[in-house]
Amino acid sequence: MTSETRQLAPAKVNLTLHVTGQRDDGYHLLDSLVAFADFGDDVYVSAGPTHLSVEGDLVAGVPTGPTNLMWRALDVMGAEASLRLVKRLPAEAGIGGGSSDAAAVLRVIGGSTVEQQMSLGADVPVCMLATAARMRGVGEQVEKVALPLLPALLVNPRVSMPTPAVFSAMTKRTNAEMPVIPTFEGVADAADWLATMRNDMQDAAISIQPVIERALSDLRSTRQCLLARMSGSGATCFAIYPTMKAAHFAAYELGAMHTDWWIRPCTLS
Repeated sequence: MTSETRQLAPAKVNLTLHVTGQRDDGYHLLDSLVAFADFGDDVYVSAGPTHLSVEGDLVAGVPTGPTNLMWRALDVMGAEASLRLVKRLPAEAGIGGGSSDAAAVLRVIGGSTVEQQMSLGADVPVCMLATAARMRGVGEQVEKVALPLLPALLVNPRVSMPTPAVFSAMTKRTNAEMPVIPTFEGVADAADWLATMRNDMQDAAISIQPVIERALSDLRSTRQCLLARMSGSGATCFAIYPTMKAAHFAAYELGAMHTDWWIRPCTLS
């Protein structure tokens, strides 16, 4: 690296999240259809001693030292680099911000193995792909999936949701896997199929932060909403719409109602 390299670290959205079991070592088995937004954090990597600076509106709580996943990604690879993060995604929000940031660093460094990626977190392998995929096992099994472009709205009621707390609140950890993912003819077809699937962590997250149910209810009440669901372990929720115009209108509606919430229209693919 002779100059600063920019990588987009896109928001990761779990369109479905089936928790199918738990291994003896405590890791949960998952089956999830994942898509990525057309926006996210900006990660900049350049030559130099390891250093991390963070800027942006959502920097609160983001570590700037060796505990940050970006820094840890360098350590895993035995590499040094100067890192700069422009933070646009909320932390502990169920949309893979830290994992996507780490994956961005690994893409620039190159040569990482699945084992190295998994040592940073279960979402890192799918974030390396950064396109629609089915994620299984404890996150190490990733395969691309064809999805239509999905107009969507992401909403976070500005509450953090640590994943371990949500797993601890779950009352059932052995649930059915997803069936074979069909070929979708368009947005409505995809939304209809997704409506028959689940996020098995949603109820547990709501029990910890009831405001998530309010976010889901408000999304469902927006015009032309085809589907609303929580992503990951929360608290970010998403809705799918037939067009980006509808998604932007819903963003306007909810923004007027909740001036303190994080609200972002996007395309998922």
